[in-house]
Amino acid sequence: MTRFFLVLLGCSLVAAYSPAITSSRRAWLRHLITASAGGLVGGSLLRRPTPSHAADDFAEQQDVYFGVGCFWHIQHEFVEAERSLLKRGDRELTSKAGYAGGKATGEAGRVCYHNMLSVADYGRLGHGEVVGMTIPKGQVAPFTEIYFSLFNPRTKDRVDPMDRGGEYRSLIGLPGGTAHPSYGEIETVAQKAGFKLIPGQGNDPDTLGKQVVYVYDTAKFPFYQAEVYHQYHNDFQSPPYGRAYNHLADVAYEEGRLKATGCPDKA
Repeated sequence: MTRFFLVLLGCSLVAAYSPAITSSRRAWLRHLITASAGGLVGGSLLRRPTPSHAADDFAEQQDVYFGVGCFWHIQHEFVEAERSLLKRGDRELTSKAGYAGGKATGEAGRVCYHNMLSVADYGRLGHGEVVGMTIPKGQVAPFTEIYFSLFNPRTKDRVDPMDRGGEYRSLIGLPGGTAHPSYGEIETVAQKAGFKLIPGQGNDPDTLGKQVVYVYDTAKFPFYQAEVYHQYHNDFQSPPYGRAYNHLADVAYEEGRLKATGCPDKA
């Protein structure tokens, strides 16, 4: 399958690679992995389940999504989290770039990236860029801890502040939204990171400089997979991820884990 890359229309080209910020996020992820191996460490929510709640925590899978700026880098970080924390192989990965948080869709339920044909433009429809995934119920709060490690630790903003607008707002999608069983833990993680959680109303504005994160009910504001060319894409925050990573999109499409969206594939 031929893949198309919208470099000039994708996440901002002026986003400079920052080794210091990237290193701090990777160090935090290593900390979480260590906590997972050893139990509750330093207040981390990442833990091995005890037999009494192992079935509930790990047998039940839930669809969630996270957004903070451009989805290219965020997808890569959650792919690494799936591999490291859930021990998933390449054909078990669920993290996908996509859109969520808007009140409407285009014709035939489409939500598309900006395109010259103005077909179901996600920004005009009020959606933000997110990464959706399917993870164990008991790992929703720990994955939220990873999410908050992806912000710039100095500014408490996304690492690509040059991308402006509601399309790049900070948001979390949970089954039930603020009524999710782990919401209390998630709120604690947010507060420790210096953020306030706010129920999302749909079509919400940018969060840049506000240190707030919108929380959406995934039943009311579902995830829409982005075009295949956006999946497993290199970004401008890190060195290239390599051909093996980029090729995951082709494999996932061939196996049916990624779907054609009906959106324009190039503009």
